[in-house]
Amino acid sequence: MFTGLIGYLGTVNTAQRDPRGGLCLVIAAPDALSEGVEPKDSIAINGACLTVVSRTSSTVTFDVVPETLARSALGRLAQGDPVNVELALRLNDRVGGHLVYGHVDGTAEILAKEVEGQGHRLTLKATPDIARFIVEKGYVVLDGVSLTVAAVREGRFEVALIPETSARTAFGSKHAGDVVNVEADPVARYVLACVQPYVANGAASGAELDWAYDI
Repeated sequence: MFTGLIGYLGTVNTAQRDPRGGLCLVIAAPDALSEGVEPKDSIAINGACLTVVSRTSSTVTFDVVPETLARSALGRLAQGDPVNVELALRLNDRVGGHLVYGHVDGTAEILAKEVEGQGHRLTLKATPDIARFIVEKGYVVLDGVSLTVAAVREGRFEVALIPETSARTAFGSKHAGDVVNVEADPVARYVLACVQPYVANGAASGAELDWAYDI
């Protein structure tokens, strides 16, 4: 479990494809490792929860399986790329963002990055399977960062970045055309899962479920 508040920036040391279909990912993150990271620990890399295979004094190694590659943008990483690093939440930690599983639902493309006030506004394109979970003023996780949805349009949504977010995360170097990992707010996921059976089975008729058919 995570919070979407990025503790550290890391750098891709190597991203080597496994002939069986996965990826061996080595991240340089000495500051994060100083927290006492051990093999078997969970760490979110750009929002994807990965298990530590091994570590050195400055790097940590992960096995990224084909399912994770299919769902996320981790397969696009190359040597030298910055990545967002968040260690797993402790039970006595403050939850400053929102509860994040590190289970990436899919990806979104940055369509525009525009200066807005002291920060930036990002416009992103989401696929329909992800867009249905995104609502204005709700939460969304982008590359592991907990953000508030500023606006929703057909097939697109917007988020506002404060200068602190750009300075402390890899979003400082993101541009239009870049692809980011997306995790929907788990509350939205469970609410939709509960409603869908009623809609599919016609458990109620007329105005009683009019609101549900808009989902």
